[in-house]
Order: sequence, then structure tokens, then C-alpha cells
Amino acid sequence: MEIPAAVEQYLRHVADVRRLSPATVRAYRSDLVDLADATGPLPIEDVDLEVLRNWMWRASERGDARSTLARRAAAVRTFFAWALDAGLINTNPAVRLVAPKRGRTLPKVASAEGLSQLLDDLGESAREGGDAVELRDHAMLELLYGAALRVSELCALDLTDLDAGRRTTRVWGKGSKERVVPYGGAAARALDAYLVRGRPALAGSAAARSALFLGVRGARIGSRTVYDVVARRVGALTGGSVGPHALRHSGATHLLDGGADLRSVQEMLGHASLGTTQIYTHVSSERLAASYRLAHPRA
Repeated sequence: MEIPAAVEQYLRHVADVRRLSPATVRAYRSDLVDLADATGPLPIEDVDLEVLRNWMWRASERGDARSTLARRAAAVRTFFAWALDAGLINTNPAVRLVAPKRGRTLPKVASAEGLSQLLDDLGESAREGGDAVELRDHAMLELLYGAALRVSELCALDLTDLDAGRRTTRVWGKGSKERVVPYGGAAARALDAYLVRGRPALAGSAAARSALFLGVRGARIGSRTVYDVVARRVGALTGGSVGPHALRHSGATHLLDGGADLRSVQEMLGHASLGTTQIYTHVSSERLAASYRLAHPRA
């Protein structure tokens, strides 16, 4: 079997069985189609490690980012592992394929004091006659920060996902994994105000009846709108252009700064690996070191 036919079988498999996100499936398709173009009519069983290394080398030479190279390697490794399980090949040529390590940059984090002041000011403005959009924006920011949500998770929330009594919300994360996360009193008050005074004024289309957050036309809020809200409201605190992940990063970092257990933060964030969560310990360490250099007489 030539690679293109095998790729289509594999993509159906990952979409139906592994339940990868549509974005990941699209990226893997692009990578594997590129591999198929590079190998031409070469049968899948004739692809060896040298072929794969040459393919990776060409991508590196044209200037692909390290993150892109890492993803290409991951796509190829999972593809050939599947082909081995499916009996299309006898040995997996991608087992020893190595991609450059991804450089990890520390996420932007707003100070707890600055973020609290910003949210308090926005809440006070909303309470003193703010319109529906201001009430919505305040509730979104409080929930993004208070529950450390991804923007996609926030946009997907339905009214029935909230449990106001327990101050928790049900979230559907990456890979359609469900988790329940808490949020605090400030987010609860902002949500109450939005649901009573804000959302009814925005509600319009029948299609959005279940959605928690609505746009100005009554449809479910989109990620672009949330990005714009965060950039406009929070950008000055983090020293530049930011997106909703800045609030997620800030929430996770402030939890660890306050003494939260790393495993608990991992569960709250919906990270599959503890190693992903540990980046926030590096952020906390950087902040501690900066404070030490400024404050300690022997620094």
C-alpha cells in the first residue's frame, strides 16, 4: 500500500477512536500528506528511518519552527505505530526518529494585585449601571481567571454546566475530556449579575438558548471576541498583547504561589501530564527570584 491510502485510513482512525481535536487532525493530515508527497509512489513498507530523517531535514532547512518539527515527528511516530498495529508494516521505522526539543517560553503572568484591582474596578463599573456587554465581559474575565479555563472551554459552556450552589462548572477539555472545576466568590457574583441583567438583553437566536456567554447578536460567543476583550482589558497589566491564556496562566501561577498542590492544579487545568503543569512552578520560581534580587540586602 502506498502512503496516501494508508494516511486516509489512519486519519479516520484517530478521528473516530482517539478523538483528537479537529485542529490536531488537520495538522497531522498536513504533515502526513507532505510526507506522502516527498516519498512519491514508495510503498509504506519500504519507508525506513533514513527516509524519515531526510524528510525532517528538508523541513528544518526551509526554516520550519522547532515546534513544527516536533509536531511533524509526533504525527509520523503515531502514524507508523498505527500502521504496525494494523499489519501494514512489519517494523516501525519512526521509533528512533528524533525531533529538536521544543523551546519553552514562560507564559505572561499578570500580578495578583494588579489583576484583582482591574477586575474589582470592572465589577464596580458594571454594578453602577454597566450595559449587558460590560456585565458579560466582567463575568468572562472572572471565570477565565478564577477557573483557569481555556478560551475554547469558556466559549463552549452552556447554562446547564454551571452549579451555582457548589460554585463549580463542568468543562469539556481537549480530547472531549470532562472535568469539574471550582470558581470563587468574585466569579460567582459576576456570573449572577450577568445572568440576571446581562444575558437576557443579549439573548436573541434560538440556536444560542443553551449557551452561557452570548455575542451582541445573541449567538454563542466566539473565541475572537474573547481575545479582543482580554487584549483590551488586560493587555496593559502584562506588558503587551495578550490573549485569554494569560488569565489561565495567571490563575495557575497564583494558585501555586498561594500554596496549592501541583497535582490539584494539574487536575483543575485538565493537563494530561504533570510535566505540562510544572511550567507554572518555573514561573513562580522566576517571580520569587526577581523579588529576592530587589528586596534582599545580600542579593
